[in-house]
Amino acid sequence: MVKENLMEVESRIQAACARSGRSREDVLLIAVSKTKPVELIREIMETGTRDFGENKVQEMCNKIEEIKEPLNWHLIGHLQRNKVKYIVDKACLIHSVDSVRLAEEIQKEAVKKGVSKVPVLIEVNMAQEDSKDGISAQETEALVRAIAELPNLQVRGLMTIAPFVDDPEENRVHFRAMRNLRDRLKALNIPGTEMEELSMGMTNDFEVAIEEGSTMVRVGTAIFGERNYNKDL
Repeated sequence: MVKENLMEVESRIQAACARSGRSREDVLLIAVSKTKPVELIREIMETGTRDFGENKVQEMCNKIEEIKEPLNWHLIGHLQRNKVKYIVDKACLIHSVDSVRLAEEIQKEAVKKGVSKVPVLIEVNMAQEDSKDGISAQETEALVRAIAELPNLQVRGLMTIAPFVDDPEENRVHFRAMRNLRDRLKALNIPGTEMEELSMGMTNDFEVAIEEGSTMVRVGTAIFGERNYNKDL
């Protein structure tokens, strides 16, 4: 069933790219496997998918331990400073950096682990929701500049979690604002940054996000089904 779900998501991504005049290669699909068992991940791996997203450090480490094949593991959830040491050399991309203190901890652990460059995204709370992590759009440039000074980190772009809404069109304004913010920061050519990536769009709204310039969509429920938070992983 998950393979059929993946094919449906793929079809929707292709259609969104076509509507917005973008190449399918411009958008990376990250299969969000949080709370899902290794067996389901292996089913998706059979399709050639290699990018998986996890929210929790311990769960990601457990899965990396069990799955020996080389995969691209994205840490997409909130990262506590005391957990950095466990994933700094394992995550291909940390999507959720939202403070200088967290970035400094990543820098410290990267040096310890001999990781020359840790790719990160800055998490922006574009909709200014009290329940969400991330910094404001107004604070983003200062944080990017501060992190750019850390030699073992590389800012690749921005990430946001849009509000959960019944009508995905309601999030278009947030995705558009994110793209404009990214474009403005990219134009500054801040040394030590690339600012190419926009990680935005989930099961509920990834098509609108693609239409507004997302380069990475994080899709879990539409592929794996509803999450099981009771499962002991």
